[in-house]
Amino acid sequence: MLCSSLCEMLFWLKEEEMSHQELTQRLTTVITHVDEIMQQEIRPLVAVDIIEQLHRQFAILSGGRGKDGAPIITFPEFAGFSDIPDEDFLNVVTYLTSIPSLEAASIGFIIIIDRRRDKWSAVKASLTRIAGAFPGNLQLVFVLRPSRFIQRTIADIGIKLYRDDFKMKVPIIMLNSVSDLHGYIDKSQLTRELGGTLEYGHSQWIHHRTAIENFAMTVKTTAQMLQTFGTDLAETELPNDVQCTEELLSAHTDHHSKLKDELKLAVKQGATLLTCIREPVTRSANSKLSPDELENVATVERLLAQLDETEKAFDQFWTKHHLKLEQCLQLRHFEHDFREVKLALDNLMEAQAGFADIGDSVTRVEHLLREQKQLEEKGQEPLEKAQSLALHGEQLIQNNHYAVDSIRPKCVELRRICDDFTNETKKKYDILGKSLELHKQLDKASQWCEAGIYLLASQAVDKCQSQEGAETALVEIEKFLVTAKEHQLSNPKEFYNQFDMIFTPEIKANAQRILQKLEDVQEMFDKRQVSLKKLAAKQTRPVQPVAPHPESSPKRASPKITRPAGVATNRRSTEISCPPKTISEVELSKKKNIKKTKGGIKVGISVF
Repeated sequence: MLCSSLCEMLFWLKEEEMSHQELTQRLTTVITHVDEIMQQEIRPLVAVDIIEQLHRQFAILSGGRGKDGAPIITFPEFAGFSDIPDEDFLNVVTYLTSIPSLEAASIGFIIIIDRRRDKWSAVKASLTRIAGAFPGNLQLVFVLRPSRFIQRTIADIGIKLYRDDFKMKVPIIMLNSVSDLHGYIDKSQLTRELGGTLEYGHSQWIHHRTAIENFAMTVKTTAQMLQTFGTDLAETELPNDVQCTEELLSAHTDHHSKLKDELKLAVKQGATLLTCIREPVTRSANSKLSPDELENVATVERLLAQLDETEKAFDQFWTKHHLKLEQCLQLRHFEHDFREVKLALDNLMEAQAGFADIGDSVTRVEHLLREQKQLEEKGQEPLEKAQSLALHGEQLIQNNHYAVDSIRPKCVELRRICDDFTNETKKKYDILGKSLELHKQLDKASQWCEAGIYLLASQAVDKCQSQEGAETALVEIEKFLVTAKEHQLSNPKEFYNQFDMIFTPEIKANAQRILQKLEDVQEMFDKRQVSLKKLAAKQTRPVQPVAPHPESSPKRASPKITRPAGVATNRRSTEISCPPKTISEVELSKKKNIKKTKGGIKVGISVF
């Protein structure tokens, strides 16, 4: 049993390890893809970390694109731009440049600096800060110069004098108005503040960004959580009893249900976010999503795909794990039932083994047969349970149970014990049947002997003296002797061969005694028949008339006539008057062979 349990555990661990490795690999891939989607390598920050700086709106990623698809970052008019801490400026710009796809970012960013209401000093500070801290690849820089005449003139002179100081390798284009900007960038890619038609709400943009990042974090956290749960499941040892297995299955199922609920919430969260991003299009058929919004949609869809992969990977792992737990519980129930049934069968076999007695009389054998019948009826329930359990085990094997090597031997053992009990019961019935037949025949033989002795003793001597009486006695004896064949006792050798398998020393001695008695009684009948036949023959001899010879003398007497009549009479009376002897007397007469002679005629003691 210990070896069997060890094999089951090793098989379980191997299967669980393979399944767990597959789950870990798939979820690790999901986590990697989420990081790639959110560009975690180049975007260490998330919106929630710099939410206050973003709300100040000194730089925005409106979603517009240049003619070649370059992302546009706008620096709107902001009175305190020079007072923004360098760290805050760098965090916001770094975050904004990390949002567009790598493909779009590789084209280069277009910067629009709106300083129409500001001074040249603000333009100079903005260009200096952007040149020194912009983390992305720049393509163009557009500056909407101050609208006031004096500041515009100063800006024109300043840009010529300080262009090299800005250390920008890209063109800086000074624009007098938004109309000039429209010559470079289509209105549909510019916000209303820049004379365009692009719908942009900064608060909504922040909300979408935080929602997307939260959703990405949810997907990643869910994958990591499922990874941890899968590891815990894989490292769980199988219990060895029904109750602990049921508790473990219940605990794991409850935990799985909670994780599934969280997965459903995550999917719902992603679907809701997707609906929110697409809301302008669904609200108005004329509306179109900006390229950045389209990228947001694509991002959420990719995250949903990773979430779907996470759920599939976990479901496949859970299906295998849950199956193993259910099979473990089935096995523990099977083992528990097997122990109970095996104990009942062992007790049954032990009780059957105690029925070694085959009986020494008809009454005893009949009693043993009743007891055997009771044992057989008592054994029906455990036998049926054993057969049912063996059938259940076969069904488990057919269902590809992982513990086939443990279940199959137990099924074989159950069927073997059932067959042993059935065969042994049949054998017991056969032996007891033979024993009953033997003792019935012995009883009949004994009764036949007693009846024979009684018959011999009941034949009156005076009635046998006549011819009619002797013949009647012979008929009675012959009729009685015919019944010996009915008891099949005429052939002792055949009798011994028939019952040799059940002869015990005691039964054999009793059988020999009865057979000897039978032989002695048979001998008594033989002798009686001989005597009666002689009497019947003498009485029936015909007397033929003989003519007297001339020379015969009437005075001459025949030897038979001169014999005293009392002699013959005395002989017949001696043969008939002797009462039947008992078996011991017959044996004694055989041993001593005593014979008496009277008037020259020999007479045996056992006959007339």
